[in-house]
Amino acid sequence: MQDKLVALVTGANQGIGFEIAKMLVNNGFTVLVGSRSTERGEAAAVKLGPSAVAIQLDVTDHWSIAAAAERVRVNYRRLDVLVQNAAIATATHGGFESGEELAKASRPSVASLDDVRAVWETNVFGVLAVYQAMVPILRKTPNSRIINVSSGMGSLTLNSDPSFPLRPLFDVTYSASKTALNALTLAMAIELEAEGINVNAVSPGHTRTGLTGFFGTDTPEEGAAEAVRVALLGSAGPTGTFTHASMGIIPW
Repeated sequence: MQDKLVALVTGANQGIGFEIAKMLVNNGFTVLVGSRSTERGEAAAVKLGPSAVAIQLDVTDHWSIAAAAERVRVNYRRLDVLVQNAAIATATHGGFESGEELAKASRPSVASLDDVRAVWETNVFGVLAVYQAMVPILRKTPNSRIINVSSGMGSLTLNSDPSFPLRPLFDVTYSASKTALNALTLAMAIELEAEGINVNAVSPGHTRTGLTGFFGTDTPEEGAAEAVRVALLGSAGPTGTFTHASMGIIPW
């Protein structure tokens, strides 16, 4: 087993995932840059430097996940940090110009069931599939931890408050998928707490990335900060929490 800490970041070839990978590299990790596209993953790894290695990983593809887990097991024999960042806001390419327009198309009465299924396939079932593939390696690595990149848009407590400014954007596609991700996070944390493996959800905030159509208020670097902070806490950190860099604890 190599001595250097190993982190796997899904969806790491761009946006928040790329910035998380960069910060972890800067903190001494070997970072596996998970990317659906091998070419994009390799291009990102080149930018990140010799401590970054591209790994083809499509979280919606069983064989891709299994191959990635086998590569981690054989080549590194450890996994200290798993950051589940890969996510999509919509599976359609209709050119939504704002979050409001996307939310309107994702109202319960009109949402495309195909779109809902596709988004949940990545944001929910993909996260669970990667977890199931990687948890045997995490269990063999002392002080390992999992960070799931969620969103304040998934908070039922916040969105049930009529005064919450983003409440009108709560939908059954992206927002509800993040609510489900929060539930997965808590289930994972409960399963692994006796083994000392911390599992936490983080919110990057409203970040300017492709997922938001680059309409966010925060930079990708700002959006990555909380995931990296929690990753660096190691076994000394909490488990089963949902946090944001400046807001602190976010209610479920």
